[in-house]
Amino acid sequence: MINHEEDWMPAKRELTMRQIRQMLRLAGDGISAREIGRILGVARSTIQDNLKRAQEAGLAWPVSAELTDATIEERLFARSGYKQGVRRRAEPVWGELVCELKRPGVNLQVLWEEYREQHPAGFGYSRFCELFREFEARLSPVMRQDHRAGDKVFVDYSGKRIGIVDGASGEVRQAEIFVGVLGASSFTYAEASWSQTLPDWIGAHVRMFRAFGGVPRLIVPDYVPGNIIAVMCRLPLCGGPP
Repeated sequence: MINHEEDWMPAKRELTMRQIRQMLRLAGDGISAREIGRILGVARSTIQDNLKRAQEAGLAWPVSAELTDATIEERLFARSGYKQGVRRRAEPVWGELVCELKRPGVNLQVLWEEYREQHPAGFGYSRFCELFREFEARLSPVMRQDHRAGDKVFVDYSGKRIGIVDGASGEVRQAEIFVGVLGASSFTYAEASWSQTLPDWIGAHVRMFRAFGGVPRLIVPDYVPGNIIAVMCRLPLCGGPP
């Protein structure tokens, strides 16, 4: 029985740089173009075209660590009729998006929706996120931290309040959001409290430990309100008079 599955698959579908690297690795292991296409979910003709480009560009697995995604893309597609370094779809100003992402309530989904409102034919969400992460990775080196289970919990107030309505009076009070995250598992505890004062701060920790079912070795606060620091440390350490 002849398998016509490839007849309807998009022969010119673009591969992401992650897929291209995976394609080169699989080809280097002796995997056929048909099997690579099945693994990556694209047509065999797409794999054959990209493998031919890689061969002409002198690219083979293992790829040198000095070759960035941009360099590989240039070597594979510089002669394909498109200007070097220019994508075929409108791009946002990635640097502005990095700043926008730091605002409370903003995430990549929100930024992508705003981008598509301005550019309806722009990148899909997955490609948008991939390009953003590539840009973000070029901004500055990142130090990888390995966390042991139960070793640290990172605590902070979110910095964004939520309104809580009194069911009887209709009064709206603003509540603080306390958040604690275990370093190894990223297991998260959050609760609302009326303030960031010492009783609420300590109470939030007690309830967090109860929810975790234990106490980690270290508590790492990202920010502690000044009045709490003044209570928890000696004056010289806090910068006050000896």
